[in-house]
Amino acid sequence: MDDLDGILAIKLNAKSEFGARMDNVCDAVSHTILVMFIGLHYGIVCGIIGLIAVAAILIRSVARLDPALTKSAGSPTNELIRHTLFVLLLADLFSFDPTWTLIIIFLTNAITMFVPYPMPYLIRSMTKSATAISLVNISLILAWLVPYTAPVIAAGFFFSYLYSLIKVIIEHKK
Repeated sequence: MDDLDGILAIKLNAKSEFGARMDNVCDAVSHTILVMFIGLHYGIVCGIIGLIAVAAILIRSVARLDPALTKSAGSPTNELIRHTLFVLLLADLFSFDPTWTLIIIFLTNAITMFVPYPMPYLIRSMTKSATAISLVNISLILAWLVPYTAPVIAAGFFFSYLYSLIKVIIEHKK
């Protein structure tokens, strides 16, 4: 739902620099709290790795306090939260301990927060209209409310994330 506020601000002609900065700060605070609580819930190692992800969130958020420098939709911090949601849903559905999967998700997402290039193939990066963003959010709610849809929806988000990351690495190694 985080993505809809910016679209609505633009559509309602209520967009402001203050709103963009406040959105960035609110995202950083909520994502930080969520990652820390989940990380610590799954043990000290997961909590420490969660702290690395939190540091990445905060560094990225401070670097993006100037809305003019924000060039792309689909923030890696939002991807971290989506991936965390999917790991928890899949762990519940398939009865496995999500600790090591969360550690991998926290580390991978922390690294991609420092990639200085846009990751254009993230599902959220490719959605431009309010309708498309609503459909992305509906798919997240569907994965939560109808657990058997979670593997397919999660695969879409995970694979688009990995594809985008690999594509960025290959293109910028040239």
